Amino acid sequence: MIEHVIARYGEIVLKGKNRSHFEKVLLRNMQRALRDWPDVKVQRSGGRMLVHLHSAPVTPVVEALQRVFGIVSLSPVYFTDIDIDKIVETALLLMDEHKQTGASARTFKVEARRKNKSYPLTSPQIQQQVGGALLAKSSGWTVDVHRPDLTVQVEIGHQEAAVFGTKIKGLGGLPVGSGGKALLLLSGGIDSPVAGWLGMKRGVQVEAIHFHSYPFTSERALQKVEDLADILADWGHPVRLHTVHFTEVQTEIRKHCPDNLGITIMRRMMMRIATQFAQQNGMSALLTGESLGQVASQTLESMQTINAVTSLPVLRPLIAEDKVDIIHRARAVGTYETSILPYEDCCTIFVPKSPRTKPRIEEAETAEAGLDVDGLVERAVASITTKVFHGTEDV
Repeated sequence: MIEHVIARYGEIVLKGKNRSHFEKVLLRNMQRALRDWPDVKVQRSGGRMLVHLHSAPVTPVVEALQRVFGIVSLSPVYFTDIDIDKIVETALLLMDEHKQTGASARTFKVEARRKNKSYPLTSPQIQQQVGGALLAKSSGWTVDVHRPDLTVQVEIGHQEAAVFGTKIKGLGGLPVGSGGKALLLLSGGIDSPVAGWLGMKRGVQVEAIHFHSYPFTSERALQKVEDLADILADWGHPVRLHTVHFTEVQTEIRKHCPDNLGITIMRRMMMRIATQFAQQNGMSALLTGESLGQVASQTLESMQTINAVTSLPVLRPLIAEDKVDIIHRARAVGTYETSILPYEDCCTIFVPKSPRTKPRIEEAETAEAGLDVDGLVERAVASITTKVFHGTEDV
């Protein structure tokens, strides 16, 4: 019975003196992902994480860890004595289990690695002795060193040997919380949830801000955004969703600003509100789902004019992505089916017939002359309400 899982990480090993910090964050995130199995323990072990199952089922544990950013691969593993006969006996057990999964099980090879350099056999000698014994004792298996159905991997330590086969792919990236905190501008569309997910993949702890314009947008539209926040939280970290009551801002823009600059002014107001809220709450960047050239507000000129009102870095992880690729990612993240529900958000109402695609900063400043910008921002920030999503239950 499998009692351990090895979790490997990638970039973290390159972090020099900061490596310990990243490992601690990853360890904490893994423990959070495994909270349904309180007896399961995780420990740092020789440049990777070792999961002690304590009789917990291996498959759901591995599936939970596959949703933890920072893990490159996972392997259920047996530990045995460093004696060759014990290693062969354990490898035969591994091969039998591989057969039972229904996977192709006709060819194998052995790869060996020695952490214990005083072990009397070299790695090639271990491979030869273990491989020869497996070929003699197994039934229906042959050796294929180029494209085997199963690679039996043996790692020799000082006290015990690890024997494992499957390497299950993880998400990669960096552990959430190791890269600071950013505020995601979350609409109900396809792009911004994916941008949030990619931010999380690079270690950013994401909080979300949503601009709600009731009654121009419906409560069902807000529910859709809450559902998206909940899906993001399913990827291993709680998501705080801050809802801005944006109706007054949009109404004032309609009254006082040129129609063709309406989208530009609205995006500048969003940036101002998000910036003030982020700075008040210790967040050091904004995160958006913009993709270059996708709509009028996503040209270089529009981005420059919109960026002019914020002093925070604006992270745009989708900037070079095609829409088809973004949709593909949204399906993988699990947000696509929710994003395409037909409820309008504040970005899709009051869309001008001919929006400016190359607005200049001075044009936008002139267009905003009739607005009480500071007052609108202050009242909008004061209107913010917050809900926290944990993926399975809300607070």
